[in-house]
Amino acid sequence: MSSPVLPPAGFAGLRRIPTPRNEAIRSYAPGTPERAALKARLAAMAAERVEIPVVVGGRRLTGGGTGTAVMPHAHGHVLATYHKATPAQVQEAVSASLKAREDWSRWPWEERAAVFLKAAELLATTWRDTVNAATMLGQSKTAHQSEIDAACELADFWRFNCGFAQELYGEQPLSDASAWNQMEYRPLEGFVYAVTPFNFTAIGGNLPSAPALMGNVAIWKPASTAMLSAWYVFQLLEEAGVPPGVINFVPGDAGPISDALLADPHLAGVHFTGSTGVFNAMWRTIGANMASYRSYPRIVGETGGKDFIVAHPSADVRALAVAIVRGGFEYQGQKCSAASRVYIPKSLWPKLKELVVGMIGEISVGDVRDFRNFMGAVIDGKAFDKHVEYLAYAKQHGTVHAGGTADKSVGYFVQPTFVEVSDPSSRLLAEEIFGPIVTAYVYDDARWHETLQLIDRTSPYALTGAIFSQDRARLWEAATALRSAAGNLYLNDKCTGAVVGQQPFGGARGSGTNDKAGSKLNLVRWTSARNVKETFVPPYDWRYPFLGAE
Repeated sequence: MSSPVLPPAGFAGLRRIPTPRNEAIRSYAPGTPERAALKARLAAMAAERVEIPVVVGGRRLTGGGTGTAVMPHAHGHVLATYHKATPAQVQEAVSASLKAREDWSRWPWEERAAVFLKAAELLATTWRDTVNAATMLGQSKTAHQSEIDAACELADFWRFNCGFAQELYGEQPLSDASAWNQMEYRPLEGFVYAVTPFNFTAIGGNLPSAPALMGNVAIWKPASTAMLSAWYVFQLLEEAGVPPGVINFVPGDAGPISDALLADPHLAGVHFTGSTGVFNAMWRTIGANMASYRSYPRIVGETGGKDFIVAHPSADVRALAVAIVRGGFEYQGQKCSAASRVYIPKSLWPKLKELVVGMIGEISVGDVRDFRNFMGAVIDGKAFDKHVEYLAYAKQHGTVHAGGTADKSVGYFVQPTFVEVSDPSSRLLAEEIFGPIVTAYVYDDARWHETLQLIDRTSPYALTGAIFSQDRARLWEAATALRSAAGNLYLNDKCTGAVVGQQPFGGARGSGTNDKAGSKLNLVRWTSARNVKETFVPPYDWRYPFLGAE
């Protein structure tokens, strides 16, 4: 008798992971030990110039040209030199992924989860200052913005994804006494191409690792403007025990890498965060290549946003002002969820304008190593030039109440800018700017209903939005009218700050596929289910009772 094929030996019994909890946010207030430790790590890492390789199947590779990572707030300061993957190395990454899949996909899910639970704990402890400092230096985030992103959100992704996987694997079909029905959640057949943005280190760590948790393999192309933090996150994952080839680290020029990977017959999925235009182009390429793939690729993308705040005349004006300032200017407005357009009733406008302008006047912009600065620099020269163009447009077609200036002599600094326009179809209210420019449209109090319709149709995006009112009926009236205008809606709060496990994140329309990072819904996309029915006593007669004679 042949022996049954069994999974690797493990613990007997049903295993459950530790209950996920959100990582506590450190304050970095003056006099705290964490502030001193982070400042010391910032100083040490600023004095280094790191060499970042291509990593394929665990091997460090060079030879395809190089690029540099600089401090956006001091763009003459080079932090790292990174190597760009050659076409041959991209193909090697595919081969390494497929080879690693043979073993990794057969690991018990609990063993895969253990790797990412360890990664979360490493990040929360011994790696915390390093990943935070890399994010601050390379992406110009303040200590607080880095902490809630690179430390807390990424640790939350790794912990909560394991909890969501446990829930998903536990969802099984009904059975009766005659048969046992089982659902197997298989990994996809091939590799997942993970394309990550500059603005969130947590997204960089989550996009390749969420599919990997489910038994998939990934090829990770990090943004060139977030290369330093991505490199440290990759090394952390290696230390946590991710086997060689499960996640391959492939920096380089996006066009050639995407062209090669999207044409490969083993492409099983794309996990993307970035611009709507790039995502649309990738989708078109995948559609044109459909006949060559072994299976239909899963396409998951979170893209642009033109996020709104709308105030009813009953709104708390001070809370509204804080939401505009925090939601619009934290991390220089470079969040997909950042407040970019606000709709204010005429009765509240004078006081609201006074409060917002006053708060902006207190904001300090500069080097994020100075913890007194609320804002750093925008990410690079291309972004800076784009924002300067919008500032010029704002001065010509609107009224600039605060800010409106920019200076790139030392760093790519754009001052927080508050603009008022009278044209409800203005570019400033419709187009994604991705910078610290917030545009206000003042509406007549009696036109509340029409304003809600205006918000819904003005922008092609539908990512986040916020409604301010102390009249509960008006809150839910607006939430209903704007039901399709935002995938994450906030009532009497700013439209940024989604927390894993609390506010699953994603939007529709031009904002992406709304597969909700930070929830079980995202993990479902990285599985291919197989149902197995085992009949205990099969029938021995082909005839059914109804065939009998009268």
